[in-house]
Amino acid sequence: MDSAANCFARRSADNDSVNKQAVNKQAIAGAFGRAASHYDAVAKLQQQTGEFLMELAQAENTGIRVLDAGCGTGFFSGRWKQQGKQVIALDLASGMLNHAKALQVADYYLQGDIENLGLADNSVDVCFSNLAVQWCNDLPRALQELYRVTRSGGLMVFSTLVKGSLCELETAWKHIDDYQHINQFLPLHAIAEACQPFRHQIIHQQYNQYYPQLLPLLNSLKGIGATHLHHGRQQGLMTRKRLNMLAEVYPQNHGNYPLSYQIAFGVIYCDK
Repeated sequence: MDSAANCFARRSADNDSVNKQAVNKQAIAGAFGRAASHYDAVAKLQQQTGEFLMELAQAENTGIRVLDAGCGTGFFSGRWKQQGKQVIALDLASGMLNHAKALQVADYYLQGDIENLGLADNSVDVCFSNLAVQWCNDLPRALQELYRVTRSGGLMVFSTLVKGSLCELETAWKHIDDYQHINQFLPLHAIAEACQPFRHQIIHQQYNQYYPQLLPLLNSLKGIGATHLHHGRQQGLMTRKRLNMLAEVYPQNHGNYPLSYQIAFGVIYCDK
């Protein structure tokens, strides 16, 4: 496929990036790659947000070629392919991409970075990115890249985590130590600012999950590869003592341990 083979010259990063935090892309790719084999069994949030994102995309009259940017295991690449679309599955993690290839969920597979897409201008009809852009260094740059590869009249849809996600876990940890245990996601206004150059709409929703015990809650984050912290990790293992301490201060809801996610859904219309 010509569009997958034609890499463009990389531009310098925008100095006015909304997200100033440096991201270790190799570490992120490793964390998600290790999670590939069991990812879909625990990625309930990703499946919920992806379903809603597909509904947003399908509400528009879109074309045939879809880029699944940050495809993970290819769960939604397969959904698009079942609908007769020509799908390009792209992911930073080779482990995820190999898993998707084994399942034959797409037409083309491309290991790459959303902030530096190896695709030609105007080469796809739809860009679909479900819970991936929060791992980018620079959200405006990522959106500009997705916009660049989408044809005029095409559509971009994305979902991303918003500041306030995992607040219950963050609050509980603050009772235990002074380390930062939760990644700091962009506030909603910063995501809206990144979308300002384009005709767009943003939808904000909260998703709630409940666990009968704390350990499955923590394992759910590990299971989806989301345990990488941009700022580095505290040394040492989670001991039974620390787990019990965390459970004691964790806010409970009718005996369950809640975990909430703030999600922004973006729809960008490619008027070129």
